[in-house]
Amino acid sequence: MSLTMTQPTIRRLPAQTVNRIAAGEVVERPASVVKELVENALDAGATRIEIAAENGGLSRLLVEDNGKGMSAEELDLCVERHATSKLPLGEDGQDDLLNISTMGFRGEALPSIGSIARLAIISQARGAGDAWSINVEGGHSDGVAPVAPLGRPGTRIEVRDLFYATPARLKFLKSERAENLGITDVVKRLAMSRPDVGFFLTQDGRKRLSIAAESGDDSEAHKARMTAVIGADFGANALEVNQEREGVRVIGFASLPTYSRGNAMHQYLFVNGRPVRDKLLGGAVRGAYQDFLARDRHPVVALNVELPTGQVDVNVHPAKAEVRFRDAGLVRGLIVGALRHALAAAGHRASTTVAGHALGAVRPEGYQPPPGVQYQAAQHSALWGRMPGPQQPGVFEPGMSARIESDNAPDFADGAVPQPPTPDWPLGTARAQLHETYVIAQTADGIVIVDQHAAHERLVYERMKKMLAETGVQRQRLLVPEIVDLEESEAQRLLDRSHELAELGLVIEGFGSGSIAVRETPALLKKLNVQGLIRDLADDLAEYDQALSLKEKLEDVVGTMACHGSVRAGRRLNGEEMNALLREMEATPHSGQCNHGRPTYVELKLADIERLFGRR
Repeated sequence: MSLTMTQPTIRRLPAQTVNRIAAGEVVERPASVVKELVENALDAGATRIEIAAENGGLSRLLVEDNGKGMSAEELDLCVERHATSKLPLGEDGQDDLLNISTMGFRGEALPSIGSIARLAIISQARGAGDAWSINVEGGHSDGVAPVAPLGRPGTRIEVRDLFYATPARLKFLKSERAENLGITDVVKRLAMSRPDVGFFLTQDGRKRLSIAAESGDDSEAHKARMTAVIGADFGANALEVNQEREGVRVIGFASLPTYSRGNAMHQYLFVNGRPVRDKLLGGAVRGAYQDFLARDRHPVVALNVELPTGQVDVNVHPAKAEVRFRDAGLVRGLIVGALRHALAAAGHRASTTVAGHALGAVRPEGYQPPPGVQYQAAQHSALWGRMPGPQQPGVFEPGMSARIESDNAPDFADGAVPQPPTPDWPLGTARAQLHETYVIAQTADGIVIVDQHAAHERLVYERMKKMLAETGVQRQRLLVPEIVDLEESEAQRLLDRSHELAELGLVIEGFGSGSIAVRETPALLKKLNVQGLIRDLADDLAEYDQALSLKEKLEDVVGTMACHGSVRAGRRLNGEEMNALLREMEATPHSGQCNHGRPTYVELKLADIERLFGRR
């Protein structure tokens, strides 16, 4: 049986089909239309942009700006494919595709939108007394016509019945709520890139965003805009980022590790002010925080990479969502270094939301004390006056804390000795240990509750990292080697990495089939559960890419060691040990969170506690 092959016939596609193909690349959903139109408004020099959407943007979208507007000739050209005012000419008189300084440049947005929707544009050029309009429906224009003046320069674009000309596309859209959220997210990202512009969003007649233009210092203006968009909590927990290297600069704000989210939707990344969702930038953020957050937690960041336009190609994606850097390694290294520098400068700070979450768990939101339950300040003072103050060191009530023998005491900071308490200590003075797990400290204006295991795990982790970077991890020889029985494949994985483990202070040898002999352990891990450590390391190594060295997976390996070598929950500490823990936390960067991004302490101000009991 033979098959007859039909030879393909090459033909030119009609303009309408070409426009619809282009629309499929540029206009994925209503949010894509909003993005293109708002970017055009920004390129036109607008300082106020109003956006309205109905039915998730499918029925109607309206974008109105106070930019420079367009003349009749420009209005006629703006709906033609590949017509743009944003592509600069090079020294040779040719279009320069490598130095793009505007938000848009392809000249495809308006004709693409007009090919799949009903598009109406009214514009009044700056300095002109008249206005002009043009309508495009299904790719067909009715030409430019005069209309009543707008009374100011600017452009008003209305899009109705999106995708009416390509109804099959409607089947792939999400719910109206999801499309509204997509529009909101696009406007938020654009608003964050331009604090000097006011953004106003209305959806189905309801105001969703109303963000006035910011003025003043660039850093303060950007922080105010980010706080307005993300929320006041972000402003209180944001670290400023500002680093430059070889002509590339990264500026913005990043959250403390304890202020994190369950997904990466709240990471706002920009390149020369252009919002992007770039894998390189997202990976750099993950790399910077991998030391501080569990894999399922994500920081909140708003970062802008500034570099010469010739060093970045913004022409690699139809929707301009991705970019390509000439020196990707430089950009990634700069972002990682800048974020880690900011995190190190934060010291032991933990998120201000930790206390709020703790109080919310104790008392339902909106709780009000019963009528008539009010307390006098004198009663309040009397209660707290009975507690040991900063000038009463070492006072512990019977049953509040139990002392342990000195040979079981954990080794905190090298050479740490008790010092007289002072109200200036940020984490206060230890007053009690509860349930042999939580250290209670009194500060000048509140209390601090410390998770002793999480806190000491972080301290051990930071000490091991410092040793590895400076002198290498010191080892201690076991009097009797510890034998650990494993699966033969698990044992082999560990033995294959024995040299690298030795650099981390762990010396192992094979001891028959499937067994490991542990001869030396890191010196700073005093009472170490060797069996548990070896088994956990074997599990960790099973997940690693064999091409990676253990140093490249330092945070996981050292974190596992630190967890096994830290003060465990259920271990009783005396006053000197608790205060030594607090002092070392104050002196150690990143001690406000454990190796998984959870807080190591909760601070409650007196005002918070008073509200909890209805005193305020």
